[in-house]
Amino acid sequence: MNNLFTPSAKNVLTIAQEQAKKFKHQAIGTEHLLLGLLIETNGIAYKALQQFSVTAEDVTEEVERFAGYGNLKDLSSNDYLPYSPKAKEVLAQAGEFAKKNGVPKVGTEHILLSLLTDETILSSRILINLGLDLSQIRKVTLRKMGISGGSMASNMASKQRGRQQKPADSKTPTIDSLARDLTEMARQDRLDPTVGRDLEVKRVVQILARRTKNNPVLIGEPGVGKTAIAEGLAERIVNGDVPGDMAKKRLMMLDMGSLVAGTKYRGEFEDRLKKVIDEIYQDGNIILFIDELHTLIGAGGAEGAIDASNILKPALARGELQLIGATTLDEYQKYIESDAALERRFAKVMVDEPTTDETVEILKGLRPKYEQHHHVEITDEAIDAAVNLSNRYISDRFLPDKAIDLMDEAAAKVRIDHLQNSDVADDHKKLSDLLSQLNEALVAQDYEKAATLRKQTNKLQDELASDDDADDDTNEEAHYPVKETAQDIAEIVGEWTGIPVTR
Repeated sequence: MNNLFTPSAKNVLTIAQEQAKKFKHQAIGTEHLLLGLLIETNGIAYKALQQFSVTAEDVTEEVERFAGYGNLKDLSSNDYLPYSPKAKEVLAQAGEFAKKNGVPKVGTEHILLSLLTDETILSSRILINLGLDLSQIRKVTLRKMGISGGSMASNMASKQRGRQQKPADSKTPTIDSLARDLTEMARQDRLDPTVGRDLEVKRVVQILARRTKNNPVLIGEPGVGKTAIAEGLAERIVNGDVPGDMAKKRLMMLDMGSLVAGTKYRGEFEDRLKKVIDEIYQDGNIILFIDELHTLIGAGGAEGAIDASNILKPALARGELQLIGATTLDEYQKYIESDAALERRFAKVMVDEPTTDETVEILKGLRPKYEQHHHVEITDEAIDAAVNLSNRYISDRFLPDKAIDLMDEAAAKVRIDHLQNSDVADDHKKLSDLLSQLNEALVAQDYEKAATLRKQTNKLQDELASDDDADDDTNEEAHYPVKETAQDIAEIVGEWTGIPVTR
């Protein structure tokens, strides 16, 4: 069952087991699950409960008052208590919530939401007795999950590739279908952290807060991190590190390909773009981000159609639309600067290529995400090598993009080499053979042999399960079986450039 839970949720179940033993209770109840959620500090549930100033000590006192201590004999760490019927129902419902949320594993937030659905169970009675409103806790939890109000069934958005599908009654269906909500992705921790771009993000916030010409355009070479600045702004909005009126905004990244797709007849593109602008104006809380801003010029498809920039200019002039653009210096000078009416609507933010030292810090900030993805430990020397070797040998691209790609591909190579050389595949084949032999022994009624084979099968299954758990562990302190070193980076540079780079 543990494989169905995130690492934080697994810790909650372990803590609940320990708490039930501490109270000498016969089974793990909902009150022990609630204690687990308050003691395990890594998870959405703990952060949601923190907003209501409820502590594990408060709940412990209530458990002592409501349930008291049992008379169960002392148990060893190897003894496990069963779950009470109510606790089983809560965990089963948490699984349903996770499924509706479109995630593969149950998190602490799903357990908390499940606990809050029944006011009669002990955990709910404890929270009510502490003066808390269950519906308010539910709202805060859903908000921290990136879901606003309503029931799980109507609000859990089905996940699409890189895009969050909105509920059917959304006020902005066109923009929802054509853009990605970066603020929602930031709430769900689906964006890479933005490291070392504080000045640029601050400048963007300042421009957005202006009364006029409040449309920043990020100008820099490909790969220097222009999109990362927009993602950094989304993170600031979610964390509340922006002026009050901006904290309510949604940052939507418009996909120009989707906007133009299928508009083969004159007028179709213009109608679609006007719908987007109208929805943004009516909503009043959307900031539009357009990567490759220069593609607006001439976008529209059919012969005789006006391009997108001419549709946007009146909306920008009237202040009906707030826009962040990103483009290269050459494209800006060629397409945007040559159109004076469009150019004066924007305020420039220059995004320079980071230094090697800054790039090292960026890669260290990104390291946990890449380690979790590849299940490979990325060493400091590998990061230094990725920055220095990419800067020396790859001259047609820019930092930090080329260094990140080096680190990423080297980690993929290390992981693949490890899997090909490991015994995991052999163990799976051995398990298959043992299961076949066990079945034959049972058919032949050779129960002594079957008992021996069953022990071997169980042992091998446990070993394989522990390997899976190690791979699933996403804690920052996770120990991965292999390391990415400077030599691995050098080999990838050699593959890319054809230059034999030795360390």
